[in-house]
Amino acid sequence: MLPPSGEQVELALGEQRAVVGSVGAGLRTYTFAGAPLLDGFAVDDLSPSGRGQVLIPWPNRVAGGAYEFGGRTHQLALDEPEAGNAIHGLVRWAGWTVAEREPQRTVLSYTLHPQPGYPFALALTIGYALSDDGLEVATSATNVGAERCPFGSGAHPYLTVGTRTVDSVLLHVPAETVLQSDEHGIPTGSAGVAGTEHDFREPRPIGSTRLDTGFTDLQRDADGRARVELRHPEREGGVALWVDERYRHLMLYTGDDRPDVARRSLAVEPMTCPPNAFRSGEDLIVLDPGETFTAAWGIRPL
Repeated sequence: MLPPSGEQVELALGEQRAVVGSVGAGLRTYTFAGAPLLDGFAVDDLSPSGRGQVLIPWPNRVAGGAYEFGGRTHQLALDEPEAGNAIHGLVRWAGWTVAEREPQRTVLSYTLHPQPGYPFALALTIGYALSDDGLEVATSATNVGAERCPFGSGAHPYLTVGTRTVDSVLLHVPAETVLQSDEHGIPTGSAGVAGTEHDFREPRPIGSTRLDTGFTDLQRDADGRARVELRHPEREGGVALWVDERYRHLMLYTGDDRPDVARRSLAVEPMTCPPNAFRSGEDLIVLDPGETFTAAWGIRPL
């Protein structure tokens, strides 16, 4: 019997284990030395609260689901009806094909065909690979249609260091700017993090801070990567999520409004563009026919 997350692809290298599901090409589990670094979900569950999902061709929200592109107005389905938004793209419940499979790596593929609201065609691949540096997730998207198309990419992993709640977890977020949003999660402006509850440029406990918050202006290391780190408050170790230069935004979410994840883990979501980019145009990627987008992010134990 096929589980809700589809065909299960198990990866292993040393003390690392990961499981990817073919539905949505999502990351279901990731452990190191038997300890979870990802707050995943059981094989018999339907991915709750977006856990481990791939967010293409846009991450986060589109207000009202309506946007203009190429001189035409398009209307997406409102799959966040209580807020009146289209959310998290079009591929997270689709059946992907396992195109490559090795003990420590896999590649899944999917063709997104033109449809109401997004009349464009994309050939997509998501690659998961374990190495001594942890887990790397590589995304590729090629415009296989006849006209230019808008595009954004994101992912929705929830990270854990094994604490009962995230309140005591030491968090480091190398971001200079926080996005200000309305009650529906749509950005209304931005501000510097200095002197605010969103300043995690130096590691400190999350405490009672409620996060459903976009961050940008990321500080990067010499390799061009920006790294978010979570560390256990009482012992050595933790987990880091890195993004390459194509991912210019991060969404952090403590899940206070969702009982299945409420403050027990922290979603750290790589995003190439901010919420509502299909309407605002901010950092929106436009792919010409035949053009390919590539990007990578990853998770590693500390």
